[in-house]
Amino acid sequence: MMTASLPDTMQAMVMETEGSPLVMKTLPLPVPADGQVLIKVMACGICRTDLHIMDGELKNPKLPLIPGHEIIGRVVSTGKNITHLHPGDIVGVPWLGYTCGTCKYCLQHHENLCENALFTGYTMNGGYAEYTVAWEQYCFIMPAVYANASGAPLLCAGLIGYRSWQMIDQHAQNIGIYGFGAAAHILAQIARFKHKSVYAFTRSGDTAAQKFAIEEGAVWSGNSLETPPEKLDAAIIFAPYGSLVPLALSCLDKGGTVVCGGIHMSDIPAFSYDILWEERSIKSVANLTRADGDSLLAIAEQVPVKTAINRFPLDQANEALEKLRKGNIQGAIVLIIES
Repeated sequence: MMTASLPDTMQAMVMETEGSPLVMKTLPLPVPADGQVLIKVMACGICRTDLHIMDGELKNPKLPLIPGHEIIGRVVSTGKNITHLHPGDIVGVPWLGYTCGTCKYCLQHHENLCENALFTGYTMNGGYAEYTVAWEQYCFIMPAVYANASGAPLLCAGLIGYRSWQMIDQHAQNIGIYGFGAAAHILAQIARFKHKSVYAFTRSGDTAAQKFAIEEGAVWSGNSLETPPEKLDAAIIFAPYGSLVPLALSCLDKGGTVVCGGIHMSDIPAFSYDILWEERSIKSVANLTRADGDSLLAIAEQVPVKTAINRFPLDQANEALEKLRKGNIQGAIVLIIES
């Protein structure tokens, strides 16, 4: 099914080789297969995972590749066998783009670990483009308040942050967050809503990020080498530095958990057993499930979560990525494709 006439081509920012800037190209309009929808992209968030892909730290991407996995867009046509989406619906498209439903992980309700998964903006084209296709069953109908550019960061930064949050004990009160960027500023609002205390850790000298953390609800902020004024019941690490793991462990109270929320992290250095003893633990987060998305969107409306976004046009994707790499951004970066 199709809405009004569509163009034959579209503009997209394309990764042609690892380690090289994206290239603006004119491409044929994608055609939705059975079970897919064609989406006119309104906005697409930029995520640190995009940098890991471009830098070759995540192996075997689809090439050439249109990155981007925090997509807000309008359904404009559908393939066959579509059951609940219609042209005009505004949807969000996350990192998890497809699962097989038959491997042992899918059958155990761990679709985030699916053996045959496809990932938006990594192994299938994403949202740094005017149009994209997505599998209907992996799109979220966005609440009205987030059916615009402000909803884009929820689709990865928010989702991974929320999945990390769900891995810590519900009774944890003092929660450390290492790396106060897009994911952290969303999670801090949820934590405050839940009457938890957030302790924010940033790069040394990054007073702007420390100030931003306090504005978003943290009760304390400092650099990652500092010891917080209270023992932490849990810590979530969003920054991609393995050296933060022993630092976070050393700040934990008995029984506390360190959750590594990134898809890529540098090597974790050796550390003494005493900071792990007393039933402290380390966990990692992998991808997301559709249930995570449903839960996050529901609580985001309750809080309500307000995302701090920095807007860039599509043709400035490289400049935006470089600002993210250098840490020169407070909050999230979103490419605006359609006003």
